[in-house]
Amino acid sequence: MRVCVYCASSEATHEGFRRDARRLGELLAEAGCTVVYGGGSTGSMGALAEGALSRGGEIIGILPRFMADLEWGHPGLTRLELVEDMRERKHRLLSGADAVVALPGGCGTLEELFEAITLKRLGLYFKPIVMLDTNGLFAPLAAYLERLIDERFMNPGHGDMWRLVASPEQVLPTIHAMPNWRSDAREYAVVR
Repeated sequence: MRVCVYCASSEATHEGFRRDARRLGELLAEAGCTVVYGGGSTGSMGALAEGALSRGGEIIGILPRFMADLEWGHPGLTRLELVEDMRERKHRLLSGADAVVALPGGCGTLEELFEAITLKRLGLYFKPIVMLDTNGLFAPLAAYLERLIDERFMNPGHGDMWRLVASPEQVLPTIHAMPNWRSDAREYAVVR
């Protein structure tokens, strides 16, 4: 299974974010998953990579060239793939992913998460999307998404496109429990 993980590079965050990222990397590696992420060496990115590597896991980083020039890439990955820009990075992260896991992060992480949700709504991505709610950071976002459904910006069933979990240990069971997105996604994307 190839799992795309969106996460942050900030070292200034509470240690709980990095702890959960490392634990997720360990669990994914122990389960034999290939982890694909943004390729960074710091913050939750670095912790995720170190966790996967500590368990002998395969971890692939997708890094824009300008970040490699700044030496932001993790030096110990199974593979580090350099791309031209952020758009190509997002495309490569999601391509072939059997699931998406979003860890708390800044605007880049949110952009990646929202693109995955949008592509799922439009029937261009059908696999599970899971948000790891470390320190309750995703709870307000989940409430906002539910409000969008209540206000009819999305259909009621669109709330099934993602799941919120409280711990790294819940990520894989949640992925396995989520069915692929509905085959009529494109027609259902239109709010009626």
